[in-house]
Amino acid sequence: MIPANRKAFNAQFTEEKYQTLLNDIIESYNYKPAFKICETPAFIPKALKERLVTACNDVMKVINQPNFKELTEGAFFDDSMKVPNEDAQSKFIQLDFGICLDYDGTLTPKLIELQGFPSLYFFQELLGRMYRKHYDAIPENFSQHLNGMTSIEYLELLRQEIVGDTDPKQVILLEIEPEKQATAIDFFATEKILGIKVLCITKLIKRGKSLFYKNNHGKEVQIKKIYNRIIFDELNQRQDLKTEFNFKDEVDIEWIGHPNWFFRISKYTMPLLKGDYVPKSYYLDKLETIPTDLENYVLKPLYSFAGAGVQIHVTREMIEEVEDKSNYLLQEKVAYAPIIETMDVPAKCEIRMMLLHNSKTNETQIVSNLMRLSKGEMVGVKYNKDKTWVGGSTGFFEG
Repeated sequence: MIPANRKAFNAQFTEEKYQTLLNDIIESYNYKPAFKICETPAFIPKALKERLVTACNDVMKVINQPNFKELTEGAFFDDSMKVPNEDAQSKFIQLDFGICLDYDGTLTPKLIELQGFPSLYFFQELLGRMYRKHYDAIPENFSQHLNGMTSIEYLELLRQEIVGDTDPKQVILLEIEPEKQATAIDFFATEKILGIKVLCITKLIKRGKSLFYKNNHGKEVQIKKIYNRIIFDELNQRQDLKTEFNFKDEVDIEWIGHPNWFFRISKYTMPLLKGDYVPKSYYLDKLETIPTDLENYVLKPLYSFAGAGVQIHVTREMIEEVEDKSNYLLQEKVAYAPIIETMDVPAKCEIRMMLLHNSKTNETQIVSNLMRLSKGEMVGVKYNKDKTWVGGSTGFFEG
């Protein structure tokens, strides 16, 4: 996005360097990521950085309202979805912005969706480090993090918030068959850096209100904290899983990222937000009049993962045929701009601003970012098959 930096990177790029970078990532954890890693990072200019920060602050003003929980009670289908012992604020928040061109040609972010759930906090640090290692075209004063935070400080902040003073052996990362997940490399990085156990929900042992797991020597270890990475969509679909623990159980553990925030801070929140960086959004069951310019809207299920069920060519008939309108959102379409020069056609990009609640300062701060580059109609993998200079990346903010 910064012409001089883009020109310098593209001039230095070779397919051989890219393959060396990929091999280095694979060798880090003896694992090949299941997702496409982009050939390039992005260079984010100061003006866009400032707009992204303002956009995040606008969203947080709504989330920080004293009545936010009251406003988002409708995010749960029923009380059976609620997990006990909810905390006061979400530990993790992800804000996804499409990068567009304003009417005057300046770069501007538009919110696509948001989630009160962890992202690839540890893999993104590895990816940024690898881009720096293999390319000289990333200036020292550019950073994945804001406010002068170094990677060491970033990882220590994550350690503080996930492990804290607890014995790492008593902290687990919880998933469903973690080794089979597309994001498994992030779990391996988390395990190595924090020294915690990555565990499938089927491995939890429940006795009364206590949870345990068996370590590599067959000895039971009591769990004090759960860093939750289970997506409820998948959990609900996996009726084959045999578990002793249910999310509705009252247990003596601390959630690091309480599951209820997955629902409260989600697509359900979109119609509650207003501002220059938020597209118009409507709950479908509360829509009084169907817009006449439906070509400018997308239809989204409230609860779906990785773009499943999203309709980008909306018709009146499509809306009328939706049976459960309370489960859908009509959202103004965001026009991503093809702004990143590649070896063929320019790529569009989406940036995830990764936020974390700091328990020491009692503030939610931007700590990192994740980017996805696309040349297809949408960002998802199926829209970018057989394309180059697309996939998962990171942004380096101009200092």
